[in-house]
Amino acid sequence: MSEKLSIYEALGGLDQIDRLVDRFYDLMALEPAFEALRAMHPQDLSSSREKLKFFLTGWMGGPDIYSPKYGHPMLRARHLPFKIGVKERNQWLACMYQALEECGVNGNVAKQLEESFLNTADWMRNQPN
Repeated sequence: MSEKLSIYEALGGLDQIDRLVDRFYDLMALEPAFEALRAMHPQDLSSSREKLKFFLTGWMGGPDIYSPKYGHPMLRARHLPFKIGVKERNQWLACMYQALEECGVNGNVAKQLEESFLNTADWMRNQPN
């Protein structure tokens, strides 16, 4: 009898999360289609990269490395200072979906992550449009 793998394990652990997050931020910085999304972030993305890597590790079922350093994630509260509408949500999702594809995440793992990212990104909206 086998145990069900967490998304973290099925994805490939911390190394794959590192690759995914790095590609996500690289795309955000390079692709004109993600210009509005990039403008919401600080010039130096190193802290943003670390926070997303740490958050996704625990969110996907890996070790909780975010909370000991940054406290409870409080996603909505931490993002309230930023205007997040449909445009911003869609840019974030398009950037993350492209990063997933370029990092070779496919099949059921990609499907589960895309659905979870969509639900979370939509929940983060604080603007009607």
